[in-house]
Amino acid sequence: MSLLITGGAGFIGSHVVRHFVTRYPSYHVINLDALTYAGNLENLKDIEKAPNYSFVKGSIEDSVLLDQLFSTHDIKGVIHLAAESHVDRSISDPMAFIRTNINGTAALLNACRKHWKIFEGRRFYQISTDEVFGALGATGFFTEESPYAPNSPYSASKASADHLVRAYGETYGLPYVISNCSNNYGPNHFPEKLIPLCIHNILQDKPLPIYGDGQYTRDWLFVIDHALAIDRVYHQGKNAETYLIGGHNEYTNIDLIRLLCDQMDQRLKRPQGTAQKGITFVKDRPGHDKRYAIDATKIEKELGWTPAHSFEQGLEATIDWYLENNSWLEQVTTGAYQSYYKDQYKS
Repeated sequence: MSLLITGGAGFIGSHVVRHFVTRYPSYHVINLDALTYAGNLENLKDIEKAPNYSFVKGSIEDSVLLDQLFSTHDIKGVIHLAAESHVDRSISDPMAFIRTNINGTAALLNACRKHWKIFEGRRFYQISTDEVFGALGATGFFTEESPYAPNSPYSASKASADHLVRAYGETYGLPYVISNCSNNYGPNHFPEKLIPLCIHNILQDKPLPIYGDGQYTRDWLFVIDHALAIDRVYHQGKNAETYLIGGHNEYTNIDLIRLLCDQMDQRLKRPQGTAQKGITFVKDRPGHDKRYAIDATKIEKELGWTPAHSFEQGLEATIDWYLENNSWLEQVTTGAYQSYYKDQYKS
């Protein structure tokens, strides 16, 4: 069968594509990605020649392209990861998030509805975020029953997409599942997010910017654990159900960066405390949610998934990857890969 994965050249998407291509050789995995600033085919160099893998450059908003893909291939499943995802960017340019995250999701759903004459054996899988639930207090956890209360243009656009998916399920009978995950980290992460940004800045002897007082708390999920969870939800989850995926790794931003600094000092063979000197508290961003934390009991009990990595283990593996792949980091921070792939895959 053919499986369409959108946003498969991005951070989470590339790990999901790699997992499905290598784990399921009988699947034809089609990676649809617009190759915007965070989409990078260097993330998939190791599997780009796999016989069961195809890449298509294009936007999920392009209904004509979607019709061509669905008409040409027997697409029985969609794993939808394509999205604008950085909160800061959503504050400065909310319309880009509305176009991609809402209109793009609607275009995908319409393609499925149009081309899946029989819904049996088909599935639309919406990958979402815990940010749709808003902020938690000092205690408690998000669950599948938590009400939606998004506080940024990014989270509002993802909440809208989730609602569209559910609406198409209820109205048209489209088979779907949704998962909401906590903050991902790991190899290939574009260095605008906290962990890769600070790794890059430590290597460049630049300041390590921390919003506000550094007490914002997040639950951290290693991206490879997330890819395994997505596999489990796609194949074993129940239609019309939501599953929350978390890493059981709550850290305040300042504690996380201090741990990162200590591990970087060890790797770089520098005196402990060297990297921490770069910590710089900066003006907070608008609508910043204080705390996110996920109760992943449902996916653990019903589907048997649990994260395999503690935060310390995952962070060590992440740092090692960036140190071993400094050329990748240099390419993405200069945009060198974008000009190359723009010529290779013309729209």
